[in-house]
Amino acid sequence: MAETPDTLLVLTNLPDGDSARALAAALVEQRLAACVNILAPCTSVYRWQSELETAAEVPLLIKTTRTRYAALEAAIRAHHPYELPEIVAVPVVLGLPGYLDWVAAETVPGT
Repeated sequence: MAETPDTLLVLTNLPDGDSARALAAALVEQRLAACVNILAPCTSVYRWQSELETAAEVPLLIKTTRTRYAALEAAIRAHHPYELPEIVAVPVVLGLPGYLDWVAAETVPGT
C-alpha cells in the first residue's frame, strides 16, 4: 500500500438520480474527479432552519486530488440544487498504489 496525502474522497448528496448522474458526468468530463460512485438512495435526517427534516437523497463518492479540490468544490456548488450542499473531503491515507496513481493521472487538467 502507498501513502498518499494528495488523494481525497469527497462526499456529497443529491436529491435524485438524474441530478446525481449529471453531476458525476460533469466532474469526470472536466477531470475534476477520476471516478464518482453513485450509491443507492438513502434517507437523510437533519435539522435545517430550526426544523427537523427528512429527505431521500442519492450519495456520491468522488475520488480526486487535493490540488483539484477547489475547482471540484466550485463545480459541485455551481451544479448543486441545494442552498447549502454537503461537501466533505476525507484524505486517503493508504491505498493500492496503482489505483492512487490512476486517480492522480485522471485529474490532470488538459490531458
